[in-house]
Amino acid sequence: MELTINNQLRRFPEQNLSIQDLMNIEMPEKQGGIAVAVNNTVIPKVHWANHNLSSSDSILIITATQGG
Repeated sequence: MELTINNQLRRFPEQNLSIQDLMNIEMPEKQGGIAVAVNNTVIPKVHWANHNLSSSDSILIITATQGG
């Protein structure tokens, strides 16, 4: 499966990935303070496990940071 994550093309051997699966691969140590958009639509965290990704999806992962 090919996904564009934060403007970088990535390939995954899995064909059935949910957003939660992707986050477990990409950011296993941190999943708080993160927003995910798929094809320019923000997906609430409560739906990550049920939102399956399709090849060629464009995903934007944003992490909150502290500071002013």
